[in-house]
Amino acid sequence: MNKFTHLHIHTHYSLLDGLSKPVSLIKRVKELKMDSVAITDHGNMFGAIEFYKAAKAEGIKPIMGCEVYICNDRTQRTLKENEIHHLTLLAMNDEGYHNLIKLVSEANLTGFYYKPRVDFSLLEKYNAGLICLSGCLGGQLSQLILKNQKVEALALAKQYRALFGDRYYMELQRHPRNKDQCLVTPSLIKLAEKLNIQVVATGDSHYLCKEDEHTHDVLLTVNTGSSLDDKNRFSLSESDVYLADKEEMVNKFKDIPEAISNTQVIADRCNVEIELGKIKLPKFDTPPSMPKITWLAELCNQGRLKLRLRGKEYLDRLNYELEVIEKTGFATYLLIVHDMIDWAKKQGIAVGPGRGSAAGSLICYTLGITNIDPLKYGLLFERFMNPERISMPDIDMDFDDTRRDEVINYVTGKYGKDYVAQIATFGTMGGRSSIRDAGRAMGYDLKTCDRIAKTIPFMQTLSEALETSKELQAEYLNLESRDLIDMAIRLEGTVRHSGTHACGVVIADKPITDYMPVTLSKEGNITSQYDMNAIGDLGLLKMDFLGLRNLSVISETRKLIKQDFGKDLKGIPLNDEKTFKLLQDARTTCVFQLESSGMKRYLKGLKPNSIDDIAVMVSLYRPGPMELIPEYINRKHGRSPIEYLHPLLEPVLEETYGIMIYQEQLIKAVQVLAGFTLAEADVLRKAVGKKIKKLLDQQEDKFKFGCKNNGISDYVARKFWALVEPFNRYGFNKSHAVCYAMIGYQTAYLKANYPTQFMVAELNSCKDIERIKEVVAELKSMDIMVLPPNINYSQARFGGIGKEIRFGLSAIKGMNNKIVDNIIKERANGLFVSLEDFIIRMSKDLNKKVVSLLAQSGAVDDWGNRADISSVADVVVTYGKAENKDTLPKLLIPRVAPPTIGQRLVWEKELLGLYISANPAKNYYDLLRLRGAIDISSIPKYFGKRITIGGVITEFKKKVTKNKRTMYIMKLEDITGEIEIPIFDGMYGRFSRYLEQNNVVTLFGTAQLSDSGIRFMCLDVFKITSLI
Repeated sequence: MNKFTHLHIHTHYSLLDGLSKPVSLIKRVKELKMDSVAITDHGNMFGAIEFYKAAKAEGIKPIMGCEVYICNDRTQRTLKENEIHHLTLLAMNDEGYHNLIKLVSEANLTGFYYKPRVDFSLLEKYNAGLICLSGCLGGQLSQLILKNQKVEALALAKQYRALFGDRYYMELQRHPRNKDQCLVTPSLIKLAEKLNIQVVATGDSHYLCKEDEHTHDVLLTVNTGSSLDDKNRFSLSESDVYLADKEEMVNKFKDIPEAISNTQVIADRCNVEIELGKIKLPKFDTPPSMPKITWLAELCNQGRLKLRLRGKEYLDRLNYELEVIEKTGFATYLLIVHDMIDWAKKQGIAVGPGRGSAAGSLICYTLGITNIDPLKYGLLFERFMNPERISMPDIDMDFDDTRRDEVINYVTGKYGKDYVAQIATFGTMGGRSSIRDAGRAMGYDLKTCDRIAKTIPFMQTLSEALETSKELQAEYLNLESRDLIDMAIRLEGTVRHSGTHACGVVIADKPITDYMPVTLSKEGNITSQYDMNAIGDLGLLKMDFLGLRNLSVISETRKLIKQDFGKDLKGIPLNDEKTFKLLQDARTTCVFQLESSGMKRYLKGLKPNSIDDIAVMVSLYRPGPMELIPEYINRKHGRSPIEYLHPLLEPVLEETYGIMIYQEQLIKAVQVLAGFTLAEADVLRKAVGKKIKKLLDQQEDKFKFGCKNNGISDYVARKFWALVEPFNRYGFNKSHAVCYAMIGYQTAYLKANYPTQFMVAELNSCKDIERIKEVVAELKSMDIMVLPPNINYSQARFGGIGKEIRFGLSAIKGMNNKIVDNIIKERANGLFVSLEDFIIRMSKDLNKKVVSLLAQSGAVDDWGNRADISSVADVVVTYGKAENKDTLPKLLIPRVAPPTIGQRLVWEKELLGLYISANPAKNYYDLLRLRGAIDISSIPKYFGKRITIGGVITEFKKKVTKNKRTMYIMKLEDITGEIEIPIFDGMYGRFSRYLEQNNVVTLFGTAQLSDSGIRFMCLDVFKITSLI
């Protein structure tokens, strides 16, 4: 019997259309005893490298392809007379693969309109090395036949044959339940015979097995946002698009056997080889005739070494690192990173002290790539670069988040815009989201979906949760719930959407599209279609340019200190008493890594007095190792004994009181117990991280053998290995911990010593009003006043002096930034002495809206009450625009009733985002208590119980759900906090007269914990009053 190869296959990278995962696909192909298979996802090549690797690993020939979308003119942004059709392209050779990359890239860059589209002109340009199949039922040829446009179909087939020659095949599919397919296929056969075009059979597989049909149907329903009950929804249930075996395909096409044999002809013609694993760094120029390693050594000599580093220990370490780098060939890599960071620092861009294992390198410290002395903190170079397992180092870089893009622009300019791209990411359906998605598609009510989803612990798959969650096990006993859970398990892990990595950038030695297809991100940036892993497989340089908000805060605080005190704060002492007192008192709101409530609780117990203590907290305050914190605190303060499994471990573990916390400690422990080199010990560390049993068994045997040779008892070896296996769950990279502890300490120092300047910088870095509220609350605890904007004293952004911080004029909602700039510029000529003076001097910029905004926000309180000025805003503007300003009479503002406290607060909330003068709920606190209302902050104590809460409705918005249901989102605030509450249409119909913004109300209902936080289900509403 002839061989058969599937040439039209969709994986889950055909987003929410295909169900098959590349690895599972290859395994199924092998089970079916096929030796080759293609990948042809819709309009993209997202999964190409994953598919290629999986196929090669199983001895299956990978055929690289894509089902592209084709239209008449890809430059036209219209669907009328420019319909989108499908076309199957397969790469015959390396030229074809690269042309496929070009086509898919151009479709995304220049042809995207609903879908990434190519047109015939692109095919003419990039068809070499490609085999073209005429397409599925969605192909243009099939659609012309369905419309009975035989002449046009003939002309189109001739056009493709003329372009591709013997590389053009008529694609035949047979799905007996699909009437249109049954009509089209015979006509395609006749057309192929008439034009002497070879035919080929395909299955258009979207899932692997027949029994996956229902799961795939649910997936399509998730894609379209419909439900299984919708008879008009998009579905492929009439087409048998599973991965059929050879016998079934042969039987389907027994009347035209060449359609089967041609699949193997095409498979034999397709021979793409993708080079993986070879490092391909971009070109970096050094002085003439100077090797890269020599120039790197010279830069080290020019750097910090001769100023700060003294002694043989440092020189020996530096020489050792240079030898390893010469051996591994990564001098170019370090030169590239040094160049980027050096440029950033010269531009005054704040750069972090380091990140990850790079802090373990003395060369990185010497070059200024990091700011952490690795010998002082006991950091290991082998954790960064292992001479016995050569792989690309990985240096992530933190920059001031407001200037990160400048660094990316520099890199793009230096290496060329065609050589640099951002990196794709793929979001998959997790356990909880797959329950909710599947539930909506299958018609389950939202409460049921939410109830089941909440039984799944965070970071667990559904299968894991069924083993550990008693609540989920109970749900599974219910047959109705079981159907949903089983469906969610089948959907879990399926790619849901593509995105752009928050900080990843790839830099190549040739144009990016010589290696991979690209697309445009939502922000319009060139982005790879391959993810971080695939780019690493290709050997390309991938770097993380992280924008760290806290670096922006530190940078701005330094500028404000210089502005206010004339002090250039270059160095920060690491033994500042005020800083450690702040940390010991847990006054750490706004302090990097240390501001959560749980962290504050542990800081009070720990009473940190060194950077090392902060690094430990950064390392342990995570799920899993958090359980070690109390014991660490007790050992530090002498309440628990410090014990070591063996005396040789004392020098390794004494800094953490005998508790193994850091990955570096594991490496050193293995070295002293089993005689491993540091490089060998790092191989063991990686094996622990990968949790591959075969690797772990090999390392365990080697470790125990080394212990025996080193005179370590079998008991100690076994006891220590019992600690090693679970270490991946909590072991942390000390290099990273010290770097982030340093940033945490710096922010704590600035808060302790320059509180107003630091908090101004913090406010100016806030991205949303909720964070501003948190910072303002902290300012109250610091006895720093927060003042409304003022026309004479506010800058554009927040500003402060002494114990006061004032809102900036740009913080007023609706205020034009250009007008703000002009106000500040005019103020340089002297403060505005009166409302008349302000109106006359700023007359060109003012209108009724601007005057109202300034009045209602409190910015002109010095010249009258808010209601007076706001009520005659149009008169004020007319006054300022009078031609003869020298003879203007005094501006008279008629008196109106002064605004109530409630009205002032409403204006503040509306224009500044929060209440400044007072919290309106404070006036009603006693009344709310009489109504039985509990504090919003205490809701977690009453989960599952019926309770009453009360406060001011600060926001009320209408929303339409995916299922076209109307609901409302209400924010309720009291003096202790704020909560967001969903109000569904039925509830709103009953209580709409009470549910209005600025009303003071009590709500009766139940509260519970959901994925997004506290969820309050309202059952009854009572209105007390309104602020206005």
